[in-house]
Amino acid sequence: MKLTRLATAAALALTIEGFAMPTTLFVAPQGAIGNPGTEALPLPSLAAARDAIRAQRQGQDEAITVVVAGGTYAVTDPIAFGPEEGNVRYVAAKGQTPTISGAREIAGFAARPDGLWEARIPDVAAGTWYFEQFFVNGRRAVRARYPDGANLAAIKSIREEVIVQGKNARMAQEARQYIELHEADFALLAKLTPEQARDVQIIAFHKWDNTRRFVESIDHGKRQIVIHGAGMKAWNPLKEGTRFYLENTPAALDQPGEWFLGRDGVLLYKPLPGETLATTTFCAPVTEHLVRIEGTPEQPVRDLVFDGLEFAFTGYQTPPEGFGPIQAAQSIDAVILADHAEGLRLENCTLRGLSRYAVWFREGCHQCAVVSSKILDGGAGGVRIGTAGIPEDRGNVTGECLVDNTLMQSLGHIFPCAVGVWIGHSPDNTVSHNEICDLYYTAISVGWRWGYGESLAKRNRIVFNHLHDLFGQLSDMGGVYTLGPSEGTVIANNVIHDVDCHSYGGWGLYTDEGTSHLVMENNLVYRTKTGAFHQHYGKENIIRNNIFAYSRLQQIQATRVEEHTSFTLERNIVIFNEGVLLRGPWQKLHTVMRNNCYWQDGGAAFEIDGLSFADWQKAGHDEGSIIADPQFADPKQLDFTLSPDSPVRALGFQPFDPSQAGLRH
Repeated sequence: MKLTRLATAAALALTIEGFAMPTTLFVAPQGAIGNPGTEALPLPSLAAARDAIRAQRQGQDEAITVVVAGGTYAVTDPIAFGPEEGNVRYVAAKGQTPTISGAREIAGFAARPDGLWEARIPDVAAGTWYFEQFFVNGRRAVRARYPDGANLAAIKSIREEVIVQGKNARMAQEARQYIELHEADFALLAKLTPEQARDVQIIAFHKWDNTRRFVESIDHGKRQIVIHGAGMKAWNPLKEGTRFYLENTPAALDQPGEWFLGRDGVLLYKPLPGETLATTTFCAPVTEHLVRIEGTPEQPVRDLVFDGLEFAFTGYQTPPEGFGPIQAAQSIDAVILADHAEGLRLENCTLRGLSRYAVWFREGCHQCAVVSSKILDGGAGGVRIGTAGIPEDRGNVTGECLVDNTLMQSLGHIFPCAVGVWIGHSPDNTVSHNEICDLYYTAISVGWRWGYGESLAKRNRIVFNHLHDLFGQLSDMGGVYTLGPSEGTVIANNVIHDVDCHSYGGWGLYTDEGTSHLVMENNLVYRTKTGAFHQHYGKENIIRNNIFAYSRLQQIQATRVEEHTSFTLERNIVIFNEGVLLRGPWQKLHTVMRNNCYWQDGGAAFEIDGLSFADWQKAGHDEGSIIADPQFADPKQLDFTLSPDSPVRALGFQPFDPSQAGLRH
């Protein structure tokens, strides 16, 4: 690939030798290698423009704009940008949408008597191509699965056979699991040949994790499937009752919108109502990544901008060992992956139909941004910032990045445990005015340290975001989820609602293990399953001036008793109509609670941790707090505007405007 790139650059240099480098180049689908990059004679691709810039700059770094015309630019390998290709703005031509596509069109479909559409793909039959994602009219089609829709089956029993124990006593390095299915679920597999069975995948949902594995073999007598890979984690194993679905068997091709690809190259699709062969387009991915930014600590890529471009359709090939469970799909990288970049920006871009995270500012990135963009239909999550480990060379730490005014919707289709925005060991980032919705796990995750050890996730600002509709397939999740020491971090003015979960842990604000010294204020959180706020354990966090409304099981939860002050809860309004106010060992917790307002609809009586409110306060809790109607305008219709004579004003509560959260209009 490097030889091809150098040869292309050399050819361009010879073609336009002697000409001064223009400050504007043009790219269009009808362009050609060797063209000078003018509007009349454009270059054919972003890679061609990059090579022309490299060939003609000769060590200079003058600012260059590359105007990209509308149309599709197919790539089969990621476009790489190095330090010499910085200070360039790739911008969509006015009113046009250029699409950088990692997919190949598929033609030749014909209707069969059984109602399925069929195409034959010689490259698949020859073993040179295979894909696990397929797009119809730009929409991610559903790989044939059982059960259908959001339904899941359940493991009847499971036994693990350790093959290689390894160093971790709590998880074998290599193991085989024998999974017994219920009779109705096993019936789907009964007629498969051994070869067909080995293409079937099981996708299991357990607590906050997912497991994706190939079926190694089937034991018909015991109604078992056998999978093989790393051993199960002792703290979160597959077990009896674990929910799952099976994917990629022709026997499951029974619902409109589903598809199946055999190793013989036969691709089958069951059309949706109204779809016709004449008006339907099909494509499948040929690459897993689209762009790589490859700077070095000594020479970062500076001031590279993509403005108005669309990045679409990438694939994920499940490796033989499958995808093992890991929180936040942390082992999955991004289709746009940056190392050692400064001032890298994606503005007004759309990223859709992706197989992994969309963007990752990984090592040594500073002042990079995703702004006013859309991330839609993702296999994993949206944006990642920083790394899961603390770099030995602190010069490789990423920080000061921005994710702003961006819609992230319909994520986690391949890796449901992925998150919308993930910040690892990275300081001084801002995540603001985004809307993140329709995913299976946490919307924003900040920090990657379990406990009180060193963390670099400091001074992050999570502000004015609209986070909602987190589906209930997983557990132990939140609208905003935090970990570890977090000095200077502020989570404020967010609106978080409709957070569900499977068994436990559908919280709005969730300070998990070791979260310390952060502030959560001016947030509106409503309609969560297990509480607007939960602290597992942490130190000296401040939770103030929030509105917590209408959670189902409890409104506020705390778990672990520690000797230090866990958190301060002050000047909050809590309104509810079901469940309990507090859940946890509140009379033993070391907390500061003061000047809060509690209200159950209609003035219904309630207890706090088994005590009347008067006895609760006599025991030393909630100094200055009241039970009173806060006098919202219409809380049942989600209008939380406070009346001028609301009693919470005397508590020091400062009204805030939730309508300012979310995308700027």
